[in-house]
Amino acid sequence: MKDHLVVGHRHIEKPHRHDFYAAVLFTEGEGVHEIDFQKYEVSKGSLFFLSPGQVHSWELSENIDGYIFFCSQEFYEMHYVNQKLRNFPFFGSVSFPRKLQLNAIELEKNIRLFKELGDEFQSKSIMKEGLMLSLMSQIFINATRLFSKDFDTLASSAGISYFKRYQDFENLIEQHFTEQKSIAYYASLMGISPKHLNRISQTVVQKTATDVMTERVVLEAKRMLMYLDESLVEVAFRLGYEEYSYFVRVFRKNSGMTPTQFIKKYKA
Repeated sequence: MKDHLVVGHRHIEKPHRHDFYAAVLFTEGEGVHEIDFQKYEVSKGSLFFLSPGQVHSWELSENIDGYIFFCSQEFYEMHYVNQKLRNFPFFGSVSFPRKLQLNAIELEKNIRLFKELGDEFQSKSIMKEGLMLSLMSQIFINATRLFSKDFDTLASSAGISYFKRYQDFENLIEQHFTEQKSIAYYASLMGISPKHLNRISQTVVQKTATDVMTERVVLEAKRMLMYLDESLVEVAFRLGYEEYSYFVRVFRKNSGMTPTQFIKKYKA
């Protein structure tokens, strides 16, 4: 990570985004890492996952150290036909936390995997890409298991089923959220009742299905306000709101500020 930071990446105060997946492991230092406008504390053992399109920035101490690797969807899924990066919850769900705080044992395990991945990247050995992908998968799978410990419901078969159904819900949101805001619509596509969809959402992320939907729309609005040179009315229309005043109310209720105040805060 020091090589990555020495070229000017230690203080990235202005939010920006990438078109690839990334994993970042901090082994020394401290700071703040903001991902999709949510702030996370950085300390020894902090492991972060970033998806394409996510907005992030950070402010890190001078003694920061760790590991970072990037991966394109094409590279990973060309080799793992039946395993998609979005199947990992920290890549596929906007409601899932992006930070995992590792204990000493898990930190050493991940340091070994990140080191081996870096060594393999520098090597010219036979089947190099296969081993790199295997190491990435170990990091992703280990992280998924550690994350799942925070979700007691995943320990049972019913919980695992709920989590899979929740992933289906979020995948449908990704496809339709600019046109469809009705929870009944998504429940219908999933072949379940709106009440059951709410039960699934409350169990997995402790939010109503409507809250999950609204948060996704507002997140996209924030990303658009950061990077698109369009009027607020045009942004609202592109997100499926014909009445700009209603869009403002939704945005303010979810984020605690108006779109104009958001722009002043992040684009000043």
